Amino acid sequence: MGDQGSEVAEIQGQLANLGYDVSADGDFGPATVEAVKMFQSNLGLDADGLVGPSTYTALMGREMPQVSRSFNSISRRIISDSMNYIGVPYVFGGTSPGGFDCSGYVRYVFANAGIYLPRTADAQYEVGMPVSRGELIPGDLVFFSTYDYGASHVGIYLGDGSFINASSSRGVAVDSLYSGYWGSCYIGARRVI
Repeated sequence: MGDQGSEVAEIQGQLANLGYDVSADGDFGPATVEAVKMFQSNLGLDADGLVGPSTYTALMGREMPQVSRSFNSISRRIISDSMNYIGVPYVFGGTSPGGFDCSGYVRYVFANAGIYLPRTADAQYEVGMPVSRGELIPGDLVFFSTYDYGASHVGIYLGDGSFINASSSRGVAVDSLYSGYWGSCYIGARRVI
């Protein structure tokens, strides 16, 4: 889809042109999620805050740039791409392969697959559909309350009880959803694919 910042800014600009309260700053944050939800609701679309093919076409007046839209293909791409960054160090506020924080990492990997998520873990917890732990599939987002009330950490579910995340102690690494620490901090999951 081209540069993440400019694509997001273009979407934000179109929302602003239509009268929604959002700035075209290239950062898909909470204000953009709310504007997208209002736009979707006004058109009778599923108001999930994600700019998928239907929302993109309705908003931009053209088809979404070609990205494989089948669930399996996108999920495989996300899982495969996520593994490319194992060992990248944790950097608070990091959003690139030079260093990631948890939500910056998830946002970067999903953007590479053409899915634009909000910047922070708590905002990412507001998009998509809730999924129970027993119904997790690869590519779902898993959320944890690690240092603050609510969603303060996010990772990508890989299957078989494992997820990949950028943690402050190990950088990008694979962990078990059922380990003592992560199991006790788990608060829920969202499906955005």
